[in-house]
Amino acid sequence: MTTFDINIKKLNENATIPSYGSEFAAGADLYACMEEPVTIVAGETQFIHTGLAIEIPAGYAGLVYARSGLACKRGLAPANKVGVIDADYRGEIMVALHNHSNVDQTIESGERIAQLVITPYITGCFHTVDELSDTVRGEGGFGSTGRK
Repeated sequence: MTTFDINIKKLNENATIPSYGSEFAAGADLYACMEEPVTIVAGETQFIHTGLAIEIPAGYAGLVYARSGLACKRGLAPANKVGVIDADYRGEIMVALHNHSNVDQTIESGERIAQLVITPYITGCFHTVDELSDTVRGEGGFGSTGRK
């Protein structure tokens, strides 16, 4: 397990620093930070503030994922499925929560709304070519490796 220091700036004095739920948790919980509760109407999306800005190290990205309990029990998950925080972004972390349920859901300040995974990434150098190497799979896609 690799650890390193991550600089976080509180943009709101009531903001909660991300925290890990267990010793080997990959994602740190992100917490809502609002002046008043926010209701997300069924089938709609609302931006939920965290009151935090973060300094992701170069060569890494912050990936914002759903919290399984919130998604399964209340139908709330990031609208973009996985949010990406680039190393050069210094604005507030906000989570676009979408309500997949058919019941309005209210988010309270201090509630855990998503999880942040900090991960290394590779930057590709893309080259245009006339042909790609052959594989057994070839051009088969969208279920082509499943049952026949």
